[in-house]
Amino acid sequence: MLDKLDQALAFGREALDVRAYRQELLSSNIANADTPGYKARDVDFASSLAGALKKTGATTAGSGASNTAPLAMAQPVSVSSGMSMATTARGHMAGTATLQTTGGSADDYGRLAYRVPAQPSLDGNTVDLDRERVQFADNALHFEAGMTVISGQIKSMLSAITTNT
Repeated sequence: MLDKLDQALAFGREALDVRAYRQELLSSNIANADTPGYKARDVDFASSLAGALKKTGATTAGSGASNTAPLAMAQPVSVSSGMSMATTARGHMAGTATLQTTGGSADDYGRLAYRVPAQPSLDGNTVDLDRERVQFADNALHFEAGMTVISGQIKSMLSAITTNT
């Protein structure tokens, strides 16, 4: 019984986990807007969610469909995954981040991507505050919508439980 409930809520849970992680990245970009040499980071939401769902074995929104097809969700603006951090000393970080999720898998949500700047600055910072704020607001709106959907699912399950007992 509980496994059926977990499967029913898995898509929404994973979507919220990825949205929360993306919100952390976007807020970090905004906070480092004046840091020389800072590279704006983001994740591809659709591929990250598909990967997270594939790891947990969930299906998309109760449709019973396979997770191998790419999800038709909003894509982040101008993301390039072809860059990697250069390590010149033994103590440097590898350049990948691992997210410990609260509800889903504890695996990394994919390789971080760096935004391609529309107009690069002289100090090497690639944060475009206007773009970051728009992405932040868009991601927050999608997070709230996801919360509303999950709340509706839980309310309908509680209604079904209380009317049948």
